[in-house]
Amino acid sequence: MAGKTVKSEASTSSSSGNSDNNRGETVVSDCGRRKSSCGYCKSTASTSVSHGLWANSITVDDYQELLDRGWRRSGSFLYKPEMEKTCCPSYTIRLRARDFVPSKEQQRVSKRMQRFVDGTLDVKKSVETRKDPGVSASACGEASSSGTKKSLSNKNKEKTVGDHITYYLSEQVDNMIRTWSESGQFPCSVQLPKASVKKVSQAKRKLMVEGAEDLMYSSNIAFQIAATIRQAQSIAKDASQSAEDNPLSTKIIAEKLAASLDQLANTNGLAIRACNGHINFYTAATQVSSNEDSHIALGAQESATERKDFSLRLSPVHPQGKRRRLEIRLKRSGFDPEEFALYRRYQIKVHNDAPDHVSEISYRRFLVDTPLVPVQPSGDSRVPPCGFGSFHQQYVIDGRLVAVGVIDILPKCMSSKYLFWDPDFAFLSPGKFSALQEIGWVKENEVRCPSLQYYYLGYYIHSCSKMRYKAAYYPSELLCPLRYQWVPFDVAQPLLDRKPYVVLSDFVLLQNGESSQPLVSENVMEVQGDENHNEDSNDVLIDDEDEMTEPESESSDDDSGSDSCGQTSVEIENGNVSDILIGLNGSRMRYKDLRRAFVPEESYLESQLHRYKRVVGEKLSERMVYSLG
Repeated sequence: MAGKTVKSEASTSSSSGNSDNNRGETVVSDCGRRKSSCGYCKSTASTSVSHGLWANSITVDDYQELLDRGWRRSGSFLYKPEMEKTCCPSYTIRLRARDFVPSKEQQRVSKRMQRFVDGTLDVKKSVETRKDPGVSASACGEASSSGTKKSLSNKNKEKTVGDHITYYLSEQVDNMIRTWSESGQFPCSVQLPKASVKKVSQAKRKLMVEGAEDLMYSSNIAFQIAATIRQAQSIAKDASQSAEDNPLSTKIIAEKLAASLDQLANTNGLAIRACNGHINFYTAATQVSSNEDSHIALGAQESATERKDFSLRLSPVHPQGKRRRLEIRLKRSGFDPEEFALYRRYQIKVHNDAPDHVSEISYRRFLVDTPLVPVQPSGDSRVPPCGFGSFHQQYVIDGRLVAVGVIDILPKCMSSKYLFWDPDFAFLSPGKFSALQEIGWVKENEVRCPSLQYYYLGYYIHSCSKMRYKAAYYPSELLCPLRYQWVPFDVAQPLLDRKPYVVLSDFVLLQNGESSQPLVSENVMEVQGDENHNEDSNDVLIDDEDEMTEPESESSDDDSGSDSCGQTSVEIENGNVSDILIGLNGSRMRYKDLRRAFVPEESYLESQLHRYKRVVGEKLSERMVYSLG
């Protein structure tokens, strides 16, 4: 992209002394089963069920394997939903970057940013109407009132391109009339008519003498205003005044409106003039092709039922605008006051968080603290030039920080954790744009580090309409919650339409003819309680990753059914936990070497280790350190 530079400060960061051959060790404390309220289905009961680990440190290799078993992290807290028990089953979703096929909407997002950087999408030449919260008038430099934007967003989306233009122009004229009324230039007691700008038919157009302009739209609102005012005022008072001298005559009203709307004309490639009481909108004749509206760029051409937003732009063929400089900076995770200020503004403006709930402590815990042991570049194809670990990717426009993506770069993937952005730049769809940039980053770096092929988007939650947008990055895969095999989303979707929890790999095996019977007992396939999960009525596109923090919930390891989740696992070994690696007082030993120190009747620790082994797998249980203090 022209005007874009990419900087990486990661490779110059200090390391922890870990080479590629020694990437540190993983040390975790077992938090057991956790129950909490759910932010997806808005359940206030403790219906969200997960297993939690607190990571003192974790290697990038171990965290990669945990991701591939359905785990995620929030700061140093690791969590894995208990899929057959939780209210909103969360499936890990990923995309092979080199196979990515951008949709038309995603292509439009990239082109919009390119035009913005090039200066052809100058803020004075665009009207962005979005459903995203927090859109600021200062961002798009738009002088229209919030009422205009609301009217545009509620307008029938089935209108043609020409109808959108005339509706927009009508609203601008109405805004000016309303301003005059409020300032006393029109009688406040008079109910003025609404403006109507209409497209002038080809047969009625008259080319100007100099041959440089062409009449496109016209409004007779000045006639209607003058007539309304005359009816409301005393006829005797105005009878002696001629039309030329009357300050409220049709001609003067039209001229004043045209003069006031002159800035609108200049910024939209139009010329506005008063002519015999009419307000006429002209455009350069050389711009008009056989298609009368070809000079108008409408950002969304799909049907109204599919469109989430639209961009209306009136501009010359070769608009002039200031070029901007977009920089994308990759840096190791760390506290940055400028980033925190942006995060705080984002949470308050976009998510409506109370200011006193957006603290530096919570921000550090959520997005800065990381247990990942950083790996520095190795100079070969085993590690990308930036290294492995946790990073903040900054998006800077003309020196102004406008967005920050929080990501983990691992041996096989880039894992997107969170994105926060300046509400003033919502019209650029920063969530979508950053995702496209991150996918592109993976594709580029696969050449340098062949193992790094995937982009992980977090959790896909089919029962929550707000989280379905992730499947728009095609072709994606979902992780089977039982066998930890990757299943194409196209295969998984019809299954999830029927049940929130599905053992996805069963159906892949059946399709391949490997079995004629379901491979998991029917009770495992049933959704817990067979509940109907109500989808959020506001199907708003969420541009960022889940806001999962360490749940303030009760541990329920003593729950009578705490082992039931293990009964569905295909990794139930013979129950042997002897080789689990234990950390105690700085020492490392296998559980079999520690067992003799415990009273034979004591079974609590061993039952914990059984659950731990089931949720992390045999290999990781023998490699990660299970800390006992």
